[in-house]
Amino acid sequence: MIKTVFVSLAVPPASLLILILAGLLLRRRWPCAGSWLTRLSAIALLLCSLPLVSVSALVALEAGLPTTPPADHPPQAIIVLGAEALRDHVEPLGTRVGPMTLERLRSAAALHRRTGLPILVTGGTTEPDTAPVGLAMEASLRDDFRTPAHWVESKSSDTRENARFSADILRPEGITSVYVVTHAWHMKRALLAFEGTGLTVTAAPTPPDSLRSVQVTDFLPRGSSLQQAFYAFHEIIGLIWYRLR
Repeated sequence: MIKTVFVSLAVPPASLLILILAGLLLRRRWPCAGSWLTRLSAIALLLCSLPLVSVSALVALEAGLPTTPPADHPPQAIIVLGAEALRDHVEPLGTRVGPMTLERLRSAAALHRRTGLPILVTGGTTEPDTAPVGLAMEASLRDDFRTPAHWVESKSSDTRENARFSADILRPEGITSVYVVTHAWHMKRALLAFEGTGLTVTAAPTPPDSLRSVQVTDFLPRGSSLQQAFYAFHEIIGLIWYRLR
């Protein structure tokens, strides 16, 4: 919980709103510095809300992924990384997969139909007194996609644990090469998480974002672009952190 709060405050838009507030407060004692901080933060917030900027940031994260399996060591299983789950009292588990998790499951089910490989779903509890994401993923694969999950990992709390705990399940099965399914913008950090697990990883991302011809609407602020900017900066900070550890 503390980690989630810290990350939410460290990336846009929350971080920029905090800087704007700090600038307004600084103007009482240091008018010039406070004004500049407020203006620059407001400009940065505006840029993050533009589709052209937010999509460009995601596309940069999605470049150069290793999507071709090694010829001498083809994948033997599919690992799907969980994202979010939503409370839903109608569901037997009391939760259901959120939109991002559903996108990943859709890609995994399609990959399973093409390859016939077994699927491992991974994701722990994201909120107190809720079922693990992994169990909600298993139910969604079964009920929504008519696709079974062969293994369920339900104790992990972040991407590193997704990778480590999944490898712990698969190695005793003699599986050392896998497809990993997650969002394209999250894949580079996921690949770093799998380093040292003993698994050879082939990226199987959800459909990547793409830059289309620039339109006037790309320069109009959108709430969805702020969400995309959140994902992009979250991944950039995560990549830096993973490489420093």
